Amino acid sequence: MSAIGFFNKKGAALAYDSISVSTNTPVAFDSPDHLVPWGTAQENSTNLRFNQKLIRLFPHLRRPLKVLDLGCSGGGFVKSLLEDGCFAVGVEGSDYSEKHARAEWPVLGRKFLFTADITRDFQVYGKSGEQSEAILFDVITAWEVMEHLPQERLDTVMKNLKKHLAPNGLIVMSISSLPDIVRGTQLHLTLKEKGWWKQLFMQHSFSHIEQLTSYFNTQFVRGPKQNAPGSFHLVLSFNEASFPMPPGLSWKEWAADCWLGSSPQRMLKKLIVGES
Repeated sequence: MSAIGFFNKKGAALAYDSISVSTNTPVAFDSPDHLVPWGTAQENSTNLRFNQKLIRLFPHLRRPLKVLDLGCSGGGFVKSLLEDGCFAVGVEGSDYSEKHARAEWPVLGRKFLFTADITRDFQVYGKSGEQSEAILFDVITAWEVMEHLPQERLDTVMKNLKKHLAPNGLIVMSISSLPDIVRGTQLHLTLKEKGWWKQLFMQHSFSHIEQLTSYFNTQFVRGPKQNAPGSFHLVLSFNEASFPMPPGLSWKEWAADCWLGSSPQRMLKKLIVGES
């Protein structure tokens, strides 16, 4: 099934006949996450409220919003974006989910979900007819990913972010500051506080936009509210003066954001429908 042949629930045809990822390192073979599969073997996070908020930030687009999700794990977030009318591609460092046909990989693998070591050079391409182009994305996301990467390779990660992000695009991510040891292996290789990460991104010409963090109002795909205690969020832009201006939130929207994913809401849901 070609990319253009995939129609989401809103009927939006996607922009390319096919998508591909060019890389010399299709799997992060030396990553603890690949050697000791944990998050890559379990996670498949989504948050439809985040999708709604993200799409509202780009009302001027006359085409589907283009999103690249790094460390996509099971691909649930990518699938939810496709179903919401976006164009989305996921890149995962481990081939665990692909090999085990886990979560969304049986349907979206090699179409919208790919493997590559994001600490090494890679490029996402879209092909239409005989023409192939490097895709620039309006939004790049990375949920609980950056802390898994070795500090000495972060410069390459920054280069990959820069060459995939559209000039007025955004990077949205959650980063954990806590260790994560599984079967005796430390999975988090770069444990730093928020200020350190902000400074690192600033050195690479990215600015953190706190106003946009407030706009999402705890409604992210991963974070303290979404089973990731000890994490924080960064929303980054190339140009602090030209980031998408967030629409105002009514008190009802603000209250809904605070309620969704809260401990009382999860407890009530478990009591009513038996889900955690």
